[in-house]
Amino acid sequence: MRTCLYFAVRYTLHYKVTGSRVPETLGWNEVLALPMRDLDKALADIVAIRSQIAAGTAFRGYGPATMAATGAVALITAVLQSWWLDDPTAEPLAFFIGWFVAAALSGLVIGIEMRARSRRHHSGLADAMIHQAVEQFLPAGVAGVLLAVVMWKFAAETLWLLPGLWQILVSLGIFASVRSLPRTVALAGAWYFASGFAVVALASQTKLLSPWTMGLPFVIGQSLMAAILYVASGDHDVEV
Repeated sequence: MRTCLYFAVRYTLHYKVTGSRVPETLGWNEVLALPMRDLDKALADIVAIRSQIAAGTAFRGYGPATMAATGAVALITAVLQSWWLDDPTAEPLAFFIGWFVAAALSGLVIGIEMRARSRRHHSGLADAMIHQAVEQFLPAGVAGVLLAVVMWKFAAETLWLLPGLWQILVSLGIFASVRSLPRTVALAGAWYFASGFAVVALASQTKLLSPWTMGLPFVIGQSLMAAILYVASGDHDVEV
């Protein structure tokens, strides 16, 4: 079976690349011996074309209900920490572990829905669309993790900056994704950008950690994202 499929692929791609039919007199050995560079070039062209199509297609993998749910996760995390942590600044490990867990849970839920919605809406382009969405936001996510590790290791006295810096990084990730999402998603990016600097400015007065400097901005930001995705669920407000 695999040999038959390989023969069919080689035959088809040879025709598409060279513009000529494979002579009927060729046997299996001759067909399988056709130049690999033709096959490689054709496959590379197919991958490039699929990537270009994905780049120009509106991504519909994010759902409004899931975005709203991640806002609820942020609210619950802030409430629980305000109950259980008398002084978050004195217990930074517990504080940040709580938010890492919240972020991981939110990312998992978004990832599961992203895969399901992409299969439904993008069909054969699903993998390329998911890869593009992850590629757009990944630098901001990695920067957030590395920033926390470096500050914890070398500048623990500045950890109060992290909530605001994380929000700024989230805004940059959203702005990087705008080209494949509804244009109004930029409003959510602007919110996180402004709230990040506001949190840094406010926290600089006390240099203390607070669950609400994380919880409140993310509740509002994720709720705004959910509303934007809901309103723009059609194609009328999507950059394609």
